[in-house]
Amino acid sequence: SAPSALKITDIRACTIAANYDYPIIRIDTNQGVYGLGEVFAAGYKGSALMLKPFIVGKNPLQIGPLLARIRKSAGQGFWHSGYGAIDLALHDIAGKVYGVPAWRLLGDKIRDRILIYCDTPGSVDPKVYANKVLRRKQMGFRFIKMDLYTRLVRNRPGAVDMNGVATEDGLKYLCEYLAAARDVVGKDFLLAADHFGRLRLKDCIRYARAFEPYNLAWAEDMLPNPDVPGSTTTWRDYKELKESTTTPILAGEQWFGLQEAFKDMIDNRALDIIHPDYVASGGMREIKLIADYAEANGIPTAIHMPGSPIGQIAMAHLCATLGNFVACEHHAADMPWWQDLITGVEKPIIRDGYVTVPDKPGLGIELNEDVVKQHLRYPGYFEPTPEFDNYITTPWMPAPGPWPHLDEHGNLVNTMSEN
Repeated sequence: SAPSALKITDIRACTIAANYDYPIIRIDTNQGVYGLGEVFAAGYKGSALMLKPFIVGKNPLQIGPLLARIRKSAGQGFWHSGYGAIDLALHDIAGKVYGVPAWRLLGDKIRDRILIYCDTPGSVDPKVYANKVLRRKQMGFRFIKMDLYTRLVRNRPGAVDMNGVATEDGLKYLCEYLAAARDVVGKDFLLAADHFGRLRLKDCIRYARAFEPYNLAWAEDMLPNPDVPGSTTTWRDYKELKESTTTPILAGEQWFGLQEAFKDMIDNRALDIIHPDYVASGGMREIKLIADYAEANGIPTAIHMPGSPIGQIAMAHLCATLGNFVACEHHAADMPWWQDLITGVEKPIIRDGYVTVPDKPGLGIELNEDVVKQHLRYPGYFEPTPEFDNYITTPWMPAPGPWPHLDEHGNLVNTMSEN
């Protein structure tokens, strides 16, 4: 290849129907090298495709300038994860061109394999839920997260108040799930909990204190996301929660960017563990900045990853370089064909609770086209996307629409009319 002459020619996508939908993107170049990425699981591929006019014609090896060019497209919440998807694909391309694994583009490899924590959906019956947790352990997972929805106990008399928050009796019922899980995995097994519902700070403190006897690795995302409309959550709320309990407090999966979201939380020691999402938080380059900054401030990093094997392997590359790393999520333990979506790595992808870090160039994987085509959500496998060829809107161009705009001479014009 001729790196200086490399240009992006297209970005295309397909959507795999899985436990979540997996919107997969592919960035093509003029030299036949391409890169794979993915939008947040259950997200919209258009959040990446809409950035096409900003990147076509650019050199994909200029990762920093390219990401800076599209950074304003990113935002808080999962639905802006096209930025992170493009980050993954650019690292895949750059690694292939330079003949190095993606982790080498980020730093030194500190570990050869990555500890996985496995999500486990719930059941109303604590014994049934405990058996699900036990099954995860028998599959080889060394770290399990429970989806401890408050609604699991809503049909028990007096368990939930009018706001959907557990009463004192309800908390005792919720703790029955933790107790049952501890009985089957042991008191020292790594166990975390998530999905409690929309709670106020005082209720978060009640929940976290109720969980203290069960030695959780963390309680996740207890407070509303600070940056969603209507939320009043700040770092002060998380800091008060953290300082009110011995249960470790973790958050961050819907936050984008070091400067935009994580820095205040880290500077103020508001969390025990940060939890950036594999693409919603910015992808490999941004999460590396976030995690390194957190490490310098004594805060470890876990990774939120509910996506496809592309995301799982990309995060293995990233996590190999993180100094203060806890674990990376896996969210598809019940999908028999999940690992068949890719080739290029040794199977099983998760062995004895770990993912091995690849050493092949780029992400070191290819899509298994036959398997992917069997599981498409919609017809079409990386079809052309001419509808995304033009800017939807930019800071320096008037958005087309059936309303008047000033032209370069200061005259009012209607972009949808010849008049």
